[in-house]
Amino acid sequence: MTEPATHKNTHRIHDLTGIGLGPFNLSLAALAHHTPGPPLTTAFYEQRPAFHWHPGLLIDGATLQVPFLADLTTLADPTSPWTFLNYLRTHDRLYPFYFAEQFHIHRAEYDAYCRWVSEQLPTTHFNHHVDAIHWNPDHSHFDVDWTRTHPDNTTRTTGRTHTRNIALGIGTAPFVPEPLRPLTDTPHLPVIHSADYLDHREQLLRAGHITVIGSGQSGAEIFLDLLRARPHGTERIHWLARTQAFAPMEYSKLGLEHFTPDYTRYFHALPEDVRDTLVPQQWQLHKGIDTDTIAAIHDELYRRTLHGGWPDATLTPGVTVRTAGRLTGNRIELHLEHTQQNTRTTLTTDAVVLATGYRERPLGTLLTHITPHLRRDDHGRPRIDTHFRLDLDPAITGNIYVQNAERHTHGVGAPDLGLAAWRSATILNNLTGTNPYPLPQRTAFTTFGLTPHPTPRIPGQHRPRTPLTHHH
Repeated sequence: MTEPATHKNTHRIHDLTGIGLGPFNLSLAALAHHTPGPPLTTAFYEQRPAFHWHPGLLIDGATLQVPFLADLTTLADPTSPWTFLNYLRTHDRLYPFYFAEQFHIHRAEYDAYCRWVSEQLPTTHFNHHVDAIHWNPDHSHFDVDWTRTHPDNTTRTTGRTHTRNIALGIGTAPFVPEPLRPLTDTPHLPVIHSADYLDHREQLLRAGHITVIGSGQSGAEIFLDLLRARPHGTERIHWLARTQAFAPMEYSKLGLEHFTPDYTRYFHALPEDVRDTLVPQQWQLHKGIDTDTIAAIHDELYRRTLHGGWPDATLTPGVTVRTAGRLTGNRIELHLEHTQQNTRTTLTTDAVVLATGYRERPLGTLLTHITPHLRRDDHGRPRIDTHFRLDLDPAITGNIYVQNAERHTHGVGAPDLGLAAWRSATILNNLTGTNPYPLPQRTAFTTFGLTPHPTPRIPGQHRPRTPLTHHH
C-alpha cells in the first residue's frame, strides 16, 4: 500500500502494530479493520514487496487441506467484507465456484485471495523491515523502528511507530536436519528445500536421478509432480522418509476436533511435561499425507505398469540419513540407515529435494530489548497465556501477542488455517477489553478431559486491558 505521509516518525499512538504479514496477521488486520465499536488504529508491516503464500509450493492442481471456510475472517465474522466468498463475488466468480462444488480450493487461489485482501486493506505496509522493538516506560507504549525499502531498492527511509500492543506473525522458516546441512552449505549443489521447489523444478527435471526426502504433504506433492513429468521406465526417483509408513493424515470428523478452540483450551491447561509428550505423538494430525494425494501417487505408479514392467521409482519409509556429502561431478552421496532392519547402505543421486518441514522462527531477534522482561517455561520457551499474549514482567503494561509461535502451549492447531480467525478474534476481544467478536462456547462433540478446565491465568500476568474508549 502507499505509505501515508503521517506515518514517518509520527507521535500518534496506535492501538495495535503487527509485524509480519502471512495469513495469520493478515487475518488479524482484516478483522481489526472491520471491528464493531470504536475504530482501532493499526499498522501491519511486512519486509517482502507483496503478499505471497509459499510460492515455491503452488504446484498446479494442489489444494488446501482445510475447507474454504477457513479463510481470513469467516469463522469469526461471516459478514466481513474480507471473506473468500466476497472475494469471489468481487471478481464475478461466485457462480463458477458454486457449480465447481469445491470444498477444498486450489492453493494458488487461496494465495490470490489473500493478496487481494492485503492490497485492499489500508493498514498493510509492504517493503518495511522492522529493526527493533523497545518499551517506552515514560509513555507506556512500544516503539517500533522500521526501515522502508523502495521498489527500486536504491533508497531507504526509516521511521518509528508508537503502539500500545504488538502482534508477532513472523511465520516459520524452512528446516534442514543436521546430517543434511553439509549439502545445503555447499554452493552450486542441486539440493533445494521444498519451499523453493517451483523455482528449481526445471533444473531438477534435467537431473539423471532425483531423491525426495520427507514423508509429509509437501514431499508427496513434489514426488507426484516429478513422477508425472518423468518418462515411463526411466523415472529414476527415490522417495525416502523417516516415518514407518507413507501415512495418511488423520482426517476423520472426530479427529479433526483436535483443531477446535475446545481442544486448544484443553491442551493449554495441561501440565507442561504432558504437552511436550503429546505434540510429537500427534504428528499424523498435521504431518501426514492427504488421502487423495496418496491415491493419485498409487494411480500414477499403477498406470506405468499397464504395458508390463515396473516404474523406476523407489519409495522407502523407515529410513534416516546418517550423513551426506558431495562426490566428484556434483553427484551426491547419502548414507542411509533403516531403523527396523538395523541395516545401512549408500545412495548416489544427482539432485535432492528436502521436504523436511519448517520450524518456528525464534522471537529473540526481534525482542532483544524485551528479552529481560520475558518469562519462560522450564525449557526456556516463552510462556504464552490463553489470549496468545507473551508473559511479560508487570513493568511492561502493553501486550505482545503471538501467532503460530505457540505450539508448545496451544497444541497442534497453532499453524492450522482453520483456527486463524478464532485466534485473531480472541486477540481483538482481549485487546479491546470488550467482545466485538462473540465466540462460540462449544466447538466440539468430543469432551476433552473428565473435568472442565477454567481459563488459567499466568501468575503475575497483568489483567486484560480496560476497554478502549478513545476515538480517532
